[in-house]
Amino acid sequence: MELPGASQPAGMSRMDVYAHVIRALVLRDMRTRFGGSHWGYAVLVLWPVAHIFIIVGIMAFRGLPSPLGDSPLMFVATGCVPALTFQYMSREIMKALMANKPLIYYPQVKLFDIVVARVLVEVVKGFTCLLVVMAILTALGEHVIPAEPVVAICAYSAATLLGIGIGIVNVGIVSFFPGWILGYVVPMLVLYITCGVAFVPHLLPNELYEILKWSPIVQIVEWTRLAYDPNLGIEVDYLYVLMWGMGSVAFGLILERFVVRRFA
Repeated sequence: MELPGASQPAGMSRMDVYAHVIRALVLRDMRTRFGGSHWGYAVLVLWPVAHIFIIVGIMAFRGLPSPLGDSPLMFVATGCVPALTFQYMSREIMKALMANKPLIYYPQVKLFDIVVARVLVEVVKGFTCLLVVMAILTALGEHVIPAEPVVAICAYSAATLLGIGIGIVNVGIVSFFPGWILGYVVPMLVLYITCGVAFVPHLLPNELYEILKWSPIVQIVEWTRLAYDPNLGIEVDYLYVLMWGMGSVAFGLILERFVVRRFA
C-alpha cells in the first residue's frame, strides 16, 4: 500500500491530502489485519456470533432458562452485542500505535492519523457484526426489532463512543507502558463477567447492584435490554454513561497531545 510522500501533489488541498492519507491507512490496516482476504474479515466479524452461541449452548447444557423473556438467544445477544462492541473497539484501537508505528516515518502520516484510521475500521467492523448477528437471529426466527428502536440505537452508539474513548486512553498508556496490552485483559475480563451478559444485574441484592451500576458497561447492557422491554423497571443513568464516553475521549485526546507524541 503506497502512502503519500513528503511533497503535496499539485492541485490537492490539505483536506484532500489528509483524506488520501486516512484512506491509505484504512486500506492498509484492513489488508494487514485481515490477511488480505474476505475470509480473514469474515472470521473476525463472525467471532461475536460464535461467542453468543457458545454462551447459549452453556446455558442449554446446564438447563438454565432465559432470565428475561422466552428466548435465551435474544437475552444473551442483548448483553453480548454492546459488551463486545465496547471490548473489541477499546482493545483494537489500543493496538493501532504499536502495529503501525513505522508509518510515522512518512512525513505526512501523524500518530493521530493512525488512531483515526483504526477507529474508522473498528466502527465499520462493529456495525457489520451487528448486522450479521441480527440477520442470523432473524433467520432463526427471533424477533430482533426492538420495541423502541431509537433507544437501542442510542445504547449501541454509547457502547461505541465508550469503546473509542477508552481505546484512545489505552493508546496513551501503551505509549509509555507497552505491557498494558497484556495487562488490559484483566480489567476487561472483570468488566465482561460482571456486566450482565449471562445474568440480570437488577435482580441481584440491592447493595451489590448499586456497586455494579458504577460500571458504565452494566448500564449500557441495561440500556439495550430496556429497548426490547421498556417495562423492565430499570433506571439507566444516561448522563453518567455519556459523561464516561465523552470524558474518556477528551482524556484520550489530552494523552495523545502531551504523552503519546513524547514517548512514541
